[in-house]
Amino acid sequence: MNQKIKSVAVYCGHQFGNNPEYARDARKVGELLARNKITLVFGGGNVGLMGAVSSAALENGGNVIGISTTHVMSLQEPAHKEIDVKIVDGLSARKEEMFELSDAFVILPGGIGTLDEMTDIMTKQQVKESCKPIFIMNTENFWERFDNLLAFMREEGFVPNPATYNIHVINTPEELIDKLNYSNDFVTNC
Repeated sequence: MNQKIKSVAVYCGHQFGNNPEYARDARKVGELLARNKITLVFGGGNVGLMGAVSSAALENGGNVIGISTTHVMSLQEPAHKEIDVKIVDGLSARKEEMFELSDAFVILPGGIGTLDEMTDIMTKQQVKESCKPIFIMNTENFWERFDNLLAFMREEGFVPNPATYNIHVINTPEELIDKLNYSNDFVTNC
């Protein structure tokens, strides 16, 4: 049975990165999620791309849910002051809580944490624990090298055919919202 996407987990960096286009797209994603009444679920931080996407959603009247851990917040990701951030025990619990609260996932540029979150939900798809769609925002071709690595892993027989995943590479925030608004083609049960 198909369903409308009502909430999206956005995984992204707690830094801005070196290209201002990353922050531009993060802010636009937050704005468009809010304007389309899609709840933003994110890591709770108020810095970097994480802060950009959540602040833009809030500025546009969006519903925002933050999930973090005490340890992560003490290191590098101070809580967003305008929302109540749910604190969970450890990164695994954080990923699971975000997974449970979300109908789909958006991957913006980021570092090791973003990569961990993305591969975690890809693994869930591979073992048929999830069919929730994943949208990879390829701002300035940020994820091109990762896609090349996946292609190499497929060639070497370690990754199944990409058709077995519900993953969609997109290039603009507008393309993302268009796909989310016509999401019946993307949301399926395993």
